[in-house]
Amino acid sequence: MKRQIAVLAALGAVIAVLALRPALPGLGAPSTMATSRTAAADLRLALNNLLAEHVALAASATSGALAGRMGQFNGAAAALDANSDDVIRAVASVYGEEAGRAFGPLWKKHIGFVVNYTTGLAGKDKAKQDKAVGDLLGYTREFGAFLNSATKSLPTDAVAELVKMHILTLKDVIDAQGGDYPGREFAAVRKAYAHMGMIAEPLAGAIAKQFPAKYAGSVDSSAVGLRVTLNTLLSEHVYLAARATGAALGGRQVEFRAAAAALDGNSDDITRAIASVYGEDAGRAFGPLWKKHIGFVVDYTTGLATGDRARQDKAVNDLLGYAREFGAFLNSATKGALPTDAVAEMVKMHILTLKDVIDAQAAGNATKVYTDLRKALSHMAMVADPLAEGIVKQFPDRFAR
Repeated sequence: MKRQIAVLAALGAVIAVLALRPALPGLGAPSTMATSRTAAADLRLALNNLLAEHVALAASATSGALAGRMGQFNGAAAALDANSDDVIRAVASVYGEEAGRAFGPLWKKHIGFVVNYTTGLAGKDKAKQDKAVGDLLGYTREFGAFLNSATKSLPTDAVAELVKMHILTLKDVIDAQGGDYPGREFAAVRKAYAHMGMIAEPLAGAIAKQFPAKYAGSVDSSAVGLRVTLNTLLSEHVYLAARATGAALGGRQVEFRAAAAALDGNSDDITRAIASVYGEDAGRAFGPLWKKHIGFVVDYTTGLATGDRARQDKAVNDLLGYAREFGAFLNSATKGALPTDAVAEMVKMHILTLKDVIDAQAAGNATKVYTDLRKALSHMAMVADPLAEGIVKQFPDRFAR
């Protein structure tokens, strides 16, 4: 029980995260030209990616806890703890040690409410669940007041409403897990994952307004929006793929099918994003190409599950060959703005970081699964960021505001 309390401590904690992770090289320079790369944009993206990661790891932790898969629970718990450590340091680094000391106890109060709801659901104690929900909803205003005080511009009620939606969308995930409805779980995960952007944008905007010299440039331009969208979809792709392979290797076929369906929906969204820029013909060409690499991942996972080394090796070779094919596609689409070799290397790293997750799943090393998953999630910015900027530079008029 103590371990469960510690794990669920990180639920919702990333909401106050500031730009803890360093920007990629070359990011952060303000410009009057259309660009997705400003210091304010870096802040928004850091918040968005960490908030989305928080939802993903929280969903894995609660799934493991409610299903009695303690290896999964403990592995996700460690990752959530690491994420929570990042949050605390980030708050203190921007607002000072005093604010950090105030923030810690505030989150501990929230932790208890989440633990109460989860244990109430596990024990089918409706009264305990109802009280926990009431406590959590009441807490949203207290947290809103904290951010209002820190940022000087975020209204308490507005923050409270955003935190309320985070709580409710995460509750939907946990309820589906507790009721053993994988289809509902993954639909709810996607909603909760996407909602984090609705917190990241206004929070980043308020911080940038508060510290304009540090966070210059636009936080909400169409170029920045494209960058955030691509980051969100590509990191979600990694998470859903990992949940699908984990379920497949664990013999949980209903969960696998639900995760695979969500992954397919994510692929369709990525395809629509490409088509919105390059047109329907490009979208029709991109869709099968994107899904092709998912098929190779399935082949690799099947090879691991059956101990078929030849199938594993072929799948790896197919994936590495695919990296160049994908690079050539983006090079052609962006008119050479994205070199084939550079894209191929980024896709190769995506493949290898995801492979690390799958290998750890097959080995039953849950701690490594979630350590590697955080790396794989983080890496997708290395694909999304240059792709977004390449598109913006290709169509500057479209992304001028």
